[in-house]
Formats: sequence, C-alpha cells, structure tokens
Amino acid sequence: MKNRPKIKDIAEKAGVSVATVSRALADSALVTAETRQRVHDLARELDYRPNVSARNLRTRKSMAVLMVVRDVGNPFYLEILKGVEATAREAGYAVLMGNTENDPARETEYFSMLRDGHADGMILMTGKLPPSGGWNHLAVVVALEMIEGSGLPHVQVDNVAAARGAVEHLISLGHRRIAHISGPVPEPMSVYRREGYRLAMRDAGLEIPRGYEARGDFLIESGERCCRSLFSLSDPPTALFVANDEMAYGAVHQLRRMGRDVPRDVSVVGFDDLYLSKAFYPPLTTVGQPRAEIGRTAMAVLLGILAGDGAYGIQPIVLPTTLKVRGSTAPPRF
Repeated sequence: MKNRPKIKDIAEKAGVSVATVSRALADSALVTAETRQRVHDLARELDYRPNVSARNLRTRKSMAVLMVVRDVGNPFYLEILKGVEATAREAGYAVLMGNTENDPARETEYFSMLRDGHADGMILMTGKLPPSGGWNHLAVVVALEMIEGSGLPHVQVDNVAAARGAVEHLISLGHRRIAHISGPVPEPMSVYRREGYRLAMRDAGLEIPRGYEARGDFLIESGERCCRSLFSLSDPPTALFVANDEMAYGAVHQLRRMGRDVPRDVSVVGFDDLYLSKAFYPPLTTVGQPRAEIGRTAMAVLLGILAGDGAYGIQPIVLPTTLKVRGSTAPPRF
C-alpha cells in the first residue's frame, strides 16, 4: 500500500521548510502568495490530506462546522451547501448538516453541540436563536435569514428590493389586482418580502383589497390553501406574488384544479429559483438568489471569525438577486 504523503514530502519538493508548508496550507499571510500557491499545487499533485486527528489534539479544534437549516429535505439548501462545502474543504473543515424542522428543542441542541466543541462554528439558516442565550461568544454566521439585534454577522439578499422588483414586473405587464402569499409572518424575511410587495403596489397607486394578503408557511400545502382562499374572494386577483417557489408550485397546482390556466388566466411569480422552477410547467418566473455564492461567502466569513478577525458583524453582506422571467407570467386577459 502506498505510503500516505506527509508535509515533509511537500516541503522537499517545494524546497521550503516544514513550518513554511504548514503555514501555507493554513493560508497564513506570513507566506508569500507565490509560495502558498506552489504548496497548494504540490499538495493536490501528491494527494496530500492532513492528519485531522493529530491536528485536532494539538489545536483542540474539531475542524468541523455546522450548517443548520429548517428542513434538510428542501432542495433550496443544496446549492448553498455546495458553496459552503467547497470553501470549507479548502480550509480543511468538514461540514455537518443540522435539521431542526422548526423544533425549538432541536435548535437548542445544535447550539449545545457548538458549545461542547463538537463543531468550531455554525452557519445558521433558521433565523432563530435559543431563548436560553449562551450563544454570544460562539462563532455563528446567519445566512439568508435575519436575526435583528443579534449582533451576529449576516450574509443575505435585499428581500424588500427583490420582492418589489417582482411585483413591478407584474404591474408592467398590466396587472392591477395582485395578491400576495407571504411566508410565516412575523419572521423578518417574510415581513421584508411583504413590505416589497406593499411598496410596489403603493408606488403604482394600486389598492390592496381586503383579503389579498394570505399568510403561508413556505410549504407547498400552504400555497394551495392560500390560493383557495384568494380565489374564493368576490373579486379575485389576476396575479400572485408568492414568497417562495414551493408555495408557488402549490398555488399553480390549485389554480389548475380550479380550472384556471397559468399564465392565461392568472400570472404567478415565486421567490428562490429552485432548480425545478425552470422545468416546472409553465416554467416559473421567480427571484433568483445566488445560493452557491451565499454558501461560499458565509463560510469565508466564518473562517475569518475562527481566525480571530473581528471585522465582521457591523454591516450585513448583501448579495444581488435576479428576476428570472419565464412562462408563468403574461399580460392579464381583462
């Protein structure tokens, strides 16, 4: 069996000391960029993998991070995980997934794992902190969701502006009766997307009739339920802005059951641009979020915190969104 390559093997090939190789692999600023690149190239060429167990004993680090989400079965998180893992692996970290299913006990359990040293840091995507506290001195980055007043670093998108742009697209097509299916208000992300809807309607001089704001929970079933409620109104909408793609799928399914065509009778816009949205029928017009970049950025911020960089947490990092116009929107028939 071939011997496992060691740091000294890289050092001999690179013509530098073992200490220099160790610093280069940790991306230390004490090593020049040229030497760091040469060491990383040789590490890949030799298929070098660090002895994590030995390093953990020396550093008292787990070399693992937690990515905690509401529902591990939601495909929305896959691209974010890819971005997190790509950046984490380059730094020698493993990524553990935490699935809370909105259970407060499970949410608290993952913070306990962090406090007990089973992971060095956390990328939190539930928007919730344990009510018991004790998280202030932990390495935590909030991604996509918002926890106002927490003082934690955030990586997010501008939900107000993105939602506003989505509704403005419907208005530009000629729609005037536009309803909104929100996420679970009063959670900040749901509130901000609703605010974008309201601002677009206000700026266009359009009234929001009573009953035109239906509250969902980001799941398909709630999209169906809210759609039934909206189309039981005496003057139903001609367009829907839905706070995420899953609920938009539910709304479209329900519209078909009621004999309404999308987009001929009703236009629908979602939010997230899940990979299924392009293949959905009709292809869903939706707000695209840079999910892989969100993952990479959140992990980079977490690595900075773990390295002792105190520059994070003052202002959130806001990444751009893109409205993907597809086949689920069209001018109203009347």
